[in-house]
Amino acid sequence: PQTTILPVLVRKSNFAYRAECEVTRINVDGSGKRATGVTFVDSSGEEWEQPADLVILAAYTVFNVHLLLMSGIGKPYDPTANQVVIGRNFTHQTISSVNGFFDKDKFNFNPFIASGSIGMCIDEFNGDNFDHGPLGFVGGGYMGQVQTGARPIQTAHVPSGTPRWGAKWKTAVRDNYLSTVTPGTGVHGSFYAYRDVYLDLDPLYKDRFGRPLMRMTIDFHDNEIKQNAYLTDKFAEIIKAMGAKEVAKQYRKAPYDVTTYQTTHLCGGATMGTDPSTSALNRYLQSWDVPNLFVMGASAFPQNAGYNPTGTVAALAYWSAEAIKNQYLKNPGPLVHA
Repeated sequence: PQTTILPVLVRKSNFAYRAECEVTRINVDGSGKRATGVTFVDSSGEEWEQPADLVILAAYTVFNVHLLLMSGIGKPYDPTANQVVIGRNFTHQTISSVNGFFDKDKFNFNPFIASGSIGMCIDEFNGDNFDHGPLGFVGGGYMGQVQTGARPIQTAHVPSGTPRWGAKWKTAVRDNYLSTVTPGTGVHGSFYAYRDVYLDLDPLYKDRFGRPLMRMTIDFHDNEIKQNAYLTDKFAEIIKAMGAKEVAKQYRKAPYDVTTYQTTHLCGGATMGTDPSTSALNRYLQSWDVPNLFVMGASAFPQNAGYNPTGTVAALAYWSAEAIKNQYLKNPGPLVHA
């Protein structure tokens, strides 16, 4: 958007945007059934109210859910009863990596050469592309060999038995940098929704505006652990068959550790569906509770598949925008009746 869309929009007389501002809530009228605009805070800390006839919430997955909860739109999810919807069906991704160490005298992969994020993906173990019968899990994922430009620190992988620092470590980094296969995305697996994985407002911690922080309750279940172990072993077999003299596997294990970056492609929390009792949005990403509010993003997805949701998020945004233009603006109100 910042490269191709904003430069076009800023030329239009009916468009304006506010940089370095943060929306803190969606304002609704006394009935709670109509959005009247948003409240935001600028970089100086001053609070403003922006009136609106139509509000489109298009923040990151977690922030969409946070703003809905902070605005009192929809009912917060209750994991004990598995009822109501805001925060429900929150899903992560199940990711691991495999590094292959090759003979430095025979292989030179030039890992620093790349053009952003190109490569290839193996889909034989994604979704239902393989027999799950004897494996004890459902789902799957892709194996990605993506060239993002090997960072000298992030990709400083060394064989087992190498000291963690010192002259021998430096020698190992030098000797293996050009001859190590480091998958850019590695094993990229699905993560299904569970009753005990959800988003809600933290009862203790608050942000700089005094609002409750978004709390993420999550752990990896046996299904995802088994899935990841199977896919990681398969990827290791492929790299070994390429001629690696040593293969190092980093499995995804429980418990979930927020201190280690894993992914930011999160889904759910404000899902789309056909039933207002189990979903926050209808098929056009329109709020069941507040018809002049549309919520776009991966928060609408009830599950998280093997691939990142980004492409489908864009497709759904176009789908929703078309419905807003051709249906809602001509006759404001619910586009789906349930």
